[in-house]
Amino acid sequence: MKKMITTDRAPQALGPYSQGIEVGKLLYCSGQIGIDPQKGMLAGPGVEQQARQALQNIKAIIAADNLNVDDIVKVTIFMTNIADFNKVNKIYASFFENAPLLPARSAIGVQALPAGAKIEIEAIAAKNG
Repeated sequence: MKKMITTDRAPQALGPYSQGIEVGKLLYCSGQIGIDPQKGMLAGPGVEQQARQALQNIKAIIAADNLNVDDIVKVTIFMTNIADFNKVNKIYASFFENAPLLPARSAIGVQALPAGAKIEIEAIAAKNG
């Protein structure tokens, strides 16, 4: 059975999709761009600010399903400039610095993202037990 996960601590969907869908012990988080949910706009012009906010948005969605960063098992990162890879890696590493295991990950260069974003991040989290 599928269950929709939603929170006002992450931006509302820009289109016809859910912030997250729980299926069994897995939570699939939709891609998050760096929109600050309080302001309704990108957290800043730089990839670092947007990456940090996108990860915070994911954290808010998984928290709405009683999960935390340690429960993330797979991350996919989309960047409009693959040359930002090292900048994004630093933000990403700090986000997972206390995780006992780092999630599996893919990083993909794309031509464009919604709302003029420089980065979009999606994640899958798993419930233990």
